[in-house]
This record gives sequence, C-alpha cells and structure tokens, in this order.
Amino acid sequence: MSTASQRGHRNANGLHLRRLVLAAMFAAMATLLGPLSIPVGPARVAPLQHTINAVAAVLIGPWYAAGAALVTAILRYNLHSGTIFAFPGSPFGALVVGYAYRWLRSDFAALAEPLGTGPIGATLAALVFQPLIGSHHTIWWFQVAFLSSSIPGAVLGFVVLRALRPALGSARVDARA
Repeated sequence: MSTASQRGHRNANGLHLRRLVLAAMFAAMATLLGPLSIPVGPARVAPLQHTINAVAAVLIGPWYAAGAALVTAILRYNLHSGTIFAFPGSPFGALVVGYAYRWLRSDFAALAEPLGTGPIGATLAALVFQPLIGSHHTIWWFQVAFLSSSIPGAVLGFVVLRALRPALGSARVDARA
C-alpha cells in the first residue's frame, strides 16, 4: 500500500471515529435531557430530543445522527424517561435534516426536522399502534403529538447551530463529506 493511500485510509478512519464519538456524545446529551419532557397522553413531548437530532444531523451526517437518535430512544425507554413512541419518531427527523443539509448546504436544513418526524415518523407510529389502540384517529393524534415536539425542537436546533457556527470555525465536523 502506498503512503498516499495509507494517509487517505487513516483520514477516513479518523473521520469515522470522530463522527462515532460525536454521535455517542449527542446520544448521551439527549438521554440526559430526556426528563425535560411534557407528558401528552401516552407519549412524552421532548423538544430537546429534536434539537439534538437537528444539530447532530448537520454536524455529523444523517446516518450517524439517526443512529444517535435510535440509541437515545433505547436508553430513554430503558431508563423510563421516554416512551416506545420515540422509536418511530426520532431517527426519521435526523435523516431528513442530514439529507436536507447535504442538499441545501445551510443551517436552515435543521428546520426540516418536523418533515421526518411528522409525516414519516408519526405515520409509521400510527400504522404500527393503530391496531393496538383500535381507533381510526390515531394518525391525527400522532401527527399533533410528534409535531408539537419537533417544531419547537427544530427551531431551537437552528438557533443552536447559528450560535455554534462561530465556535466551529476552522475545526468543522461537517456532514457535507
């Protein structure tokens, strides 16, 4: 293996490791902020989860952010600070923000988080839980519950990203790569 290809391989591994560590840190932050939620029926409205999803997706990419959201859902569910509804809700918002950032190349992509959490996550949750609940109105309930959490979380995520940009400066960990 040539020296140039070894350096390229090392840089790729370094970037992967950096993103993996940041994903773990985002999952830890979201888990610690989990108790700051508002119960809405059987779900919990946790806008800070969506804030973390938006920031993570812009900084580390869609799949790492979705993985962090899934790890957060597992931890919060097992620690009894979250509900089972986080599993279909969180990862899709992170994926949508990550891909929107790749397309837009702007922090405004954070505002796309409700598009993944609402139409995709809430619809999936309604399809899975509707037979258990036995009501045909579950899709609207899930849309309202998920969007009431993800809209303020996305706006706050955008504000956090704007505040972080000067600090990130040259030490960018960017999802564009």
